[in-house]
Amino acid sequence: MTDLIDDLQWRGLIQDSTDLDELRARVAAGPLTYYVGFDPTAASLHVGNLLQVLTARRWQLAGHRPLLLVGGATGQIGDPKESSERTLNPTEVVAGWVERIRDQLAPFVTYTGDNAATLVNNLEWTGPMSVVEFLRDVGKHFPVNRMLAREVVRARLETGISYTEFSYQLLQAHDYFELHRRHGCEMQFGGSDQWGNITAGVDYIRRRGAGPVHAFTTPLVTKSDGTKFGKSEGGAVWLDPEMTSPYAFYQFWFNTDDRDVARYLRYFSFRSQEELLELEKETAERPAARAAQRALASELTALVHGAEVADDVIAASQALFGRGSLESLMPATLQAALAEAGLHRVRAAELPAVATLFRDAGLVASLNEARRAIAEGGAYLNNERVTDPEATVPAESLLHGRFLVLRRGKRTFAGVLVDA
Repeated sequence: MTDLIDDLQWRGLIQDSTDLDELRARVAAGPLTYYVGFDPTAASLHVGNLLQVLTARRWQLAGHRPLLLVGGATGQIGDPKESSERTLNPTEVVAGWVERIRDQLAPFVTYTGDNAATLVNNLEWTGPMSVVEFLRDVGKHFPVNRMLAREVVRARLETGISYTEFSYQLLQAHDYFELHRRHGCEMQFGGSDQWGNITAGVDYIRRRGAGPVHAFTTPLVTKSDGTKFGKSEGGAVWLDPEMTSPYAFYQFWFNTDDRDVARYLRYFSFRSQEELLELEKETAERPAARAAQRALASELTALVHGAEVADDVIAASQALFGRGSLESLMPATLQAALAEAGLHRVRAAELPAVATLFRDAGLVASLNEARRAIAEGGAYLNNERVTDPEATVPAESLLHGRFLVLRRGKRTFAGVLVDA
């Protein structure tokens, strides 16, 4: 079981820790209970949360017992940001998000066996506390000078920080104490931006005469090009398929930069070290094959959305570029894929010629250019080459009675949605 920590270090998943030697000794003594928390700041988790979710999964697979905390209380307050004060969401909205995120976390862990996972909500112990109880029993143990030393608090002192956000650290620390008291929790982990909150909890437990307990953080996931990880052209990449389609989710990972893909595979993949080293070697020798990106995208899409959905998405990705059957794709997957490329809408009664569709869908700049592309053999309708510059669209060509796939050359495509 101590091999787990070695593997986490090899993958670069441990940035800060209280004392790794002590944690190794505790792990060697047998299974422990650990927790990681997620605040409901939106209706879904996003790929930025995925590192914590999958790290929790690693610990459970190694025999340890997870507590997955969804912050029904802390989600109403908000951890301080360096930029500005958070907007407080209505209580009933946060409560709805709590339930959605609890459901979203469920598939990543198992709820049976000796190390069965437990979903917890910190509103259970924070909600009933009075202000006086909170100040006497919790606040008394927090030196203000230490709270002021937290980096994000220091950054906000010049522009101003409310007492609400300043006190967030106390709430998270108290969560660790309550989970230690109620469930025997001995370890907490989280993102590196949570290190101040996490160590405050370790210290608070010690001041309350309990413990010992342990903690570590995972690194901030970054991109080599300087842009923010977890963002696409459409905004955040969510785990909820209604907010980010499985196809878009797959493409996010498939489009990973060669400079980042080896690191992301170590962070997110459950493949062995040997398999990952082989993929790293293959990427270095044949980057155009994108074997590492393909492996990363398919594994994570299957983990988050299920193997059947992942297979459908992969089939769509291949079919759109002429390497599979468009007719066999599910309508929802086809529409999501075409929406990513750009979906041009027309009415069935006004369906124009193929050349006009190429122009209106943005694949060419003019009607003359569209006709020239067709004449030169570089235009495809539903993966079939179009050779007549004056060609029209037969009604039977509509996929699922609604869609057309236009492609220019090998890699540039767009979709058409035909309304009745």
